Amino acid sequence: MDNKIRLISDGDGLAVIGNPTDVKRFLISEGLLPFAKDLGFQRLGPLLRTAAGIAQAGSEISANSAYWLKLTKESAHLVKKFGLMESKTPDISYAMVGNPGSIKSWLQVTEGPGSLLTNPAILSGAAGIMAQLAMQHEMGEIKSYLAAIDKKVDDIIRAQKDTELGKVFGAGLDIESAMSILEREGRVDNDTWSTVQARTHTITDALGWTLGRLDALAERLESTAKIGDLAKTVKEAGAEVEELLAVVARCFELQDALDVLRLQRVLDESPDKLDGRRLLLKDDRQKRRELISRKIEHLMARMDAAADTANSNVLLHLPAHRTVVGSINRAGIAVDGFHRPLGIESGRRSLEVTRWWDAARDPAQLKNATAEVGRKGGMAAAAVAMGAAVVWAGRTALDGEGHGEEE
Repeated sequence: MDNKIRLISDGDGLAVIGNPTDVKRFLISEGLLPFAKDLGFQRLGPLLRTAAGIAQAGSEISANSAYWLKLTKESAHLVKKFGLMESKTPDISYAMVGNPGSIKSWLQVTEGPGSLLTNPAILSGAAGIMAQLAMQHEMGEIKSYLAAIDKKVDDIIRAQKDTELGKVFGAGLDIESAMSILEREGRVDNDTWSTVQARTHTITDALGWTLGRLDALAERLESTAKIGDLAKTVKEAGAEVEELLAVVARCFELQDALDVLRLQRVLDESPDKLDGRRLLLKDDRQKRRELISRKIEHLMARMDAAADTANSNVLLHLPAHRTVVGSINRAGIAVDGFHRPLGIESGRRSLEVTRWWDAARDPAQLKNATAEVGRKGGMAAAAVAMGAAVVWAGRTALDGEGHGEEE
């Protein structure tokens, strides 16, 4: 390939293709070699056998290597640096760079006739493999997330009373077995595929059930008015959110694995349909992300509304206020942890506990406390009751603040 490097991007990842030595020199010069994975170009074998007029491309592939990088802040600069151009393959851009001798002087060069990158079949096949690698990368990130939160998600699933959700455990065994076969043999046979294909609805049903539970938690928060009850509801919801998100993450992981297997089947059996299937799966994947993001945003909005209620009634309900704030912050940490492996931005900030003495100097807090005491004890007893409540709450606040405001 005359010492030139080919770059291909699908928006999620970047493929670096060329002579093995040149590819490694290029990645070293950009500080990206530790993050690169073998693209597995040999998996284009079925495509090379069925597509016409790519014998030369096939010889180029066999003589060269390809690496894949997830597009991150560290690697995405290459796309801008070398000005990748759009190709006729949907969502795929490319460029060719050359090195006149110095490792630090890689420059974009003019595309030559008959190049690998001008062949739509090769671009399509490379894009399909890149999509698989992006899904496998996400699967690895999800596994790390589940390990970090120390949640045995399969135990959580089996503990649920919903029988459909319990089937996810068995589906996971089948899908992981199929992925092992793909890794060992480079393909998915008919028997293996028929087994995992039947598991598709198991994953989507479990995901639907879990999203329904998130909606139910939001509705409970919305319908709870009393401060004491609200604190209990928020605490229970905060604990359940982490478990539900772990289940959603497991469903996403298994769905990614199913999509990897689907793309491999198309690559093996109908490579001419690879682009269409790749784009369809990409669209479905994005819709799943948007759906779960909406559900989480709705739930956290209800939690924030509960926080506003608790924050307005600190004088008489300091313990409840602390419980609400602490539970919501834990839920927020769980949401951030869930979003991270999926590459979803989260700008949520932690809530702060209001000190009792600060609330006592707030006219709005005094007004809310007086109104509540009046409703409970009658206006005649309001002043006396309010005074007693202030003394009691003051002692509670001093005790709490003396211990670092621990809950």
